[in-house]
Amino acid sequence: MTLLGAKIAAARAVGELARRAGRGGGTSLPGRVLLALEPSAIRELSGRLARGSVVVSATNGKTTTAAMVASVMARHGIPIVHNRAGANMAGGVASTLLAAARPGRAISGELGLFELDEFWLDRVVPELEPRGILLGNLFRDQLDRYGELDTIADRWAAVSTSAAGRGARLVLNADDPLIADLGRSAADVTYFGVEDASVAIPEMQHASDSKHCRRCGAAYVYDVVYLGHLGVYRCPSCGAARPAPAVAAEQIALEGTRGSTFSLVTPVGRADVELPLPGLYNVYNALGAAALCLELGVPLDVVVAGLRSVRAAFGRAERIVIGDVELQVLLIKNPAGANEILRTLAIEPDALDLLAVLNDRTADGRDVSWVWDADFEMLAGRVRRVTCAGTRAAELAVRLKYAGVAEDRLHVVAGVAAALDQAVADAPSGRIYALPTYTALLELRGLLAERGHAVPFWEPAPV
Repeated sequence: MTLLGAKIAAARAVGELARRAGRGGGTSLPGRVLLALEPSAIRELSGRLARGSVVVSATNGKTTTAAMVASVMARHGIPIVHNRAGANMAGGVASTLLAAARPGRAISGELGLFELDEFWLDRVVPELEPRGILLGNLFRDQLDRYGELDTIADRWAAVSTSAAGRGARLVLNADDPLIADLGRSAADVTYFGVEDASVAIPEMQHASDSKHCRRCGAAYVYDVVYLGHLGVYRCPSCGAARPAPAVAAEQIALEGTRGSTFSLVTPVGRADVELPLPGLYNVYNALGAAALCLELGVPLDVVVAGLRSVRAAFGRAERIVIGDVELQVLLIKNPAGANEILRTLAIEPDALDLLAVLNDRTADGRDVSWVWDADFEMLAGRVRRVTCAGTRAAELAVRLKYAGVAEDRLHVVAGVAAALDQAVADAPSGRIYALPTYTALLELRGLLAERGHAVPFWEPAPV
């Protein structure tokens, strides 16, 4: 056994102990152990992948976008190594590669597909040396951890320039000015975006983030606003403007929480897509996935088939049946993402039963003031009942009261298990929409798995 092989065996032993202790097989612990023993493990193991690696990152949607790419690659018959459990920092990437490693230099996959946390992009990309980098968006998220958006954008600009210089193809969202600007000095860039003013919003939301040109600091002028600060923009001072997207969505029809349809326009043709995931935000995710897969040489018809067959990623519009009730889990974690969930729910024809769980643990961000920037007013007249839970349940209830939800429709319940039970018991429509923050999602999903309603999040769903 080689020295690296011995270190791999030791890290795997730690992972097995963690599983036996009930900590779950999808944790990043084995990877962290491996990196402590061998700091170059990511570079060494990813270098064994015959087709190299690609990276996906964004504030919102990276897990779903990566799931879409995985679905397309499955249709294309390319075995992948994918951190599908969502462990998206260095330890999680190392754990994924560790699980795929085989005796000698073999590895059980041809293409690496790695979702990366925004804050870890510049640390992991140099180790992976990916052939493609898909960057979806940058929104204000966890200011107590990340700082201002420009801080992350500067770090992303440096890593994008460096990776492109080593031959990586950049796939960038043309509609996000922070993201589009990352490609201004790169030779190999593919832009994607929306080309359908019918799904635009009347004006920029007050919680929108990127409003000023990164080149000269002047305020952008928007001709169309689609989502947050995403849209068709231009700088009246220096002339910087949204680049024309090579991959675009036209003729978009949003169908509430059930899905959407659109016409996918690409350099190799046009195709109609029926997406089984809701909201304009998932149209953006699908565009990014399509653009990346086309750059990897996947035929358009295979891309469309993969998008049509994609399953909801963990907690991202995932549907779970509890007796006669269907629970749809919609992760919320920042104003922009929450607003798109609320916008999608507002399309639903019936009164809404909600289970809203707000935590302020480290992984959520200690500062939960963002709930006051989310436009809960969109649902004020649509709500039949809201069951509020989590460490900041009372504050969430106050926010909803100020949004116009009648006080007698708000119910604060201590504990996620009790809140889930009460919400299910009082759901005459047979459908509940759960809106948890990140650690609340883990808690809720773990509870559902314990009760036999869902597979544990670290285990892939049966295919």
